Amino acid sequence: MEAVRETTDWDTPNHTYLLDGTTLIAYIKQGESEPFYFKKGIKNFDKRGRKFVPADASLFESHVESAVSNLIEVQGSKGAVYHVDPELHSCTCPGFTFRGKCKHTDILVDSLAV
Repeated sequence: MEAVRETTDWDTPNHTYLLDGTTLIAYIKQGESEPFYFKKGIKNFDKRGRKFVPADASLFESHVESAVSNLIEVQGSKGAVYHVDPELHSCTCPGFTFRGKCKHTDILVDSLAV
């Protein structure tokens, strides 16, 4: 999970976001303190053309445990550990971030279907 605050200079207010890889889990509107959580998350949250800085993840702390409870840790082919959400078919690996799909989600979803 990654918390980021948008700093893009435009006419609308910027918000703080909670991301799981490229899936948007929740956000906090600028000037508010209560996060809004999406039921299934929004896949492929696009950061292109926008500016972000790291944010304090404790803003989402009361809800993070329930949001990550369905994540499964998998080990990549080069030893890195990634988190797969079988419900959302998302992964934190670079391949999923770039293409929107990866072998980790395919293998895990297939193995859970059996």
